[in-house]
Amino acid sequence: MERDGTEPDPDARWLTAAVHAAFVLLLGGAVTRLLTHGLADGARTGGVLALFLAFGALYLFGQVRAPAPRPGERPAVRHLLWLGAVLALWLLLLALEPSATWCTMPLLFTGLHRLPVRLAVPLAAVLVVLVVVTEVRIAEGGFNPNLVIAPVAVGIVATAVLVHSRRLTARQRVLIDDLVRARDELAATERRAGVLAERQRLSADIHDILAQSLSSQQMLLQAAQRHWHTAPDTAYGHVRDAAASADRALAEVRRFVRDLKPLDLAESSLVQALRDLAGRDGGAPGPAVEFRLDAADGAPGAVGPLPGPAEAALLRVTQQALANAREHAGAGRAVVTLTCLEDRITVDIADDGRGFDPHALGPGRPARRDRAAGRGHGLALMRMRARRAGGTLTVESAPGEGTVVTVSVPFAADGAGTGAP
Repeated sequence: MERDGTEPDPDARWLTAAVHAAFVLLLGGAVTRLLTHGLADGARTGGVLALFLAFGALYLFGQVRAPAPRPGERPAVRHLLWLGAVLALWLLLLALEPSATWCTMPLLFTGLHRLPVRLAVPLAAVLVVLVVVTEVRIAEGGFNPNLVIAPVAVGIVATAVLVHSRRLTARQRVLIDDLVRARDELAATERRAGVLAERQRLSADIHDILAQSLSSQQMLLQAAQRHWHTAPDTAYGHVRDAAASADRALAEVRRFVRDLKPLDLAESSLVQALRDLAGRDGGAPGPAVEFRLDAADGAPGAVGPLPGPAEAALLRVTQQALANAREHAGAGRAVVTLTCLEDRITVDIADDGRGFDPHALGPGRPARRDRAAGRGHGLALMRMRARRAGGTLTVESAPGEGTVVTVSVPFAADGAGTGAP
């Protein structure tokens, strides 16, 4: 038998070698008995000896030129012809020299080992009947029931054991096929999950890089249009800010294509990146943004870099929360507070805007108005980023009472997240 269709089974090789060794030993015993007891006619003894040698050569030759079929395969015509020739020669020897009956067991195993059960069982029955007839024919004295019972019992045991082995092998192959199929399905599922995760990552990055930048540029250009004739200097300042926003978005896109960390984090620490973000957003149309740092003594976030996934998640969530406050909340003021503790770092983004009902705009449930405008994805993306960094995100809001977005990431999140910004 073969375990995977290409690798031979060591147990099968051992069984085959044992059968061949048994055949050679029993054939040698039959030839020895022929030479020691002999036949009445010396010439006839030589002919029978030649038949024994031809029988052995044909048996061993067939193992090379007419090998048995693999498990589950139909036997080849060459193998069936070889097996028929071996049995025919054995029948001739059985008629000339009864000691040839000792060669029955290897033939019994050969017939059952690889042939289909519907062929192997009748073959075994015929072999056993021939052995019984031969033993009874040459028996001396009274009838000995063991001459009938013993071959039948041995044949039944050999047949039952080998048929059970064949069926067990068939069940094992079915089980292996099921396991291989389950492995392939699991691999396909993991590939689909990987593709979905990558699509979500790309969606989040495109939303953070392009959508927010284009929205900011739109607001700046609209403000410039309103002041174009009445306050040209102010309009020019808005256009200049829009151009700067476009430059930063272009740099972000180029860095995103190279799959690096956000541009702000590549150039400075998280604290400085949040401070710069508050300064830029505070100068654009929308709420005035204030940055605060609240670090406990000895907290690592206040004095050194954080794990890359945590830094990226905190910055991106802050960008999205400020964009929401600017575009949807109508807020006049926003406060970004970075809190560094010994085991985690937290960013709170609070605004005094119109607020909303978080339950009406939960994960996967954007409001109808926002769906129509192509919006409603910001909260879902923020939650996804926090989760991928090993942290949590909470939103506290109510209509007319402003909004507080809190994202908290443990310092151990370095190994929990995916590492993608």
